[in-house]
Amino acid sequence: MWQPYDHSLRGVSQKLRKQMTDAERLLWSRLRGKQVLGLQFYRQKPIGPYVADFFCPGLVIEIDGSQHRTAEHLESDAARDSFLTGLGLTVLRFDNRQVLLETEAVLERIFEICRERRIPPVPPFSTGGT
Repeated sequence: MWQPYDHSLRGVSQKLRKQMTDAERLLWSRLRGKQVLGLQFYRQKPIGPYVADFFCPGLVIEIDGSQHRTAEHLESDAARDSFLTGLGLTVLRFDNRQVLLETEAVLERIFEICRERRIPPVPPFSTGGT
């Protein structure tokens, strides 16, 4: 489902792409270029009033630092997840440590969800015109 986003988040998302954490960089290196079942992933994607760490149609992946364990962040993460699931998106959350130390297990979970949800791959660019 298409959702308009707050255009003021465009600059924020660009800044976040330049300042990715080590865990985000590692996961991005494994998601980019349609490496997961031919699916197109985007990083720091504005969706509604939020910027998702990673997005492909039907799926949002969030990579959380230790600050997300505070009561304040847990509450705001729950509101964010509720908004995103209300759009029909599945939200997966991993912490930095999981991504850095259990990369293959994280990727297997992402593959599993993509297969379960039957997210269709993005067709390759066609050559020629119509």
